Amino acid sequence: MKVLVLVSGGGTNLQAIIDGVQDGTIQNTEIVGVISNNYGVYSLERAEKAGIKNEVISPKDFPDRSSFNKAFLAKLNEYEPDLIVLAGFLVVIPEAVIDKYEGRIINIHPSLIPSFCGTGYYGLKVHQAALERGVKVSGATVHFVDAGTDTGPIILQKAVYVEEGDTPETLQRRIMEEAEWKILPEAINLIATGKVVYKSPADMRN
Repeated sequence: MKVLVLVSGGGTNLQAIIDGVQDGTIQNTEIVGVISNNYGVYSLERAEKAGIKNEVISPKDFPDRSSFNKAFLAKLNEYEPDLIVLAGFLVVIPEAVIDKYEGRIINIHPSLIPSFCGTGYYGLKVHQAALERGVKVSGATVHFVDAGTDTGPIILQKAVYVEEGDTPETLQRRIMEEAEWKILPEAINLIATGKVVYKSPADMRN
């Protein structure tokens, strides 16, 4: 299975995927490329060190979002991916991409969906909201991507306890270590080995 990973920052989830492929935790899988929307981020260096093709395509380099969306889809198509993994990718996925790759895009979100998800919930904002609400358990979710925001079918979830004195930063780190870095490689492996298969809304109705 050919996997294309999209990233925006340091790439800790990307590293978990690279490690999983290298140690056999993720079977039948090759990472064919890493694309970032930001220049100079450490995720690109991680890809380079692992010998994986990597490049940047940024909305800032285009006159408008429509031009970016067309170029973005064309760039994804070059890799002919079987699966696109959003591993901390903070760009809204164009509708044309979702249509073309329906059932072949997954995302990792740092909460237990449907809590603290949807428009505006990303990065530390998710953990800030969880702490402000006073929840005792948070976690992470891997889900298929559909036309909504964090609304696609859930593949895996893992709970992480909130601890006394947690800040958004400490909670973020613990959720990454205890949940994200474990369930994202696991979800990719489940798809690669045919144990998880996407069903579209039309399939569900039949």
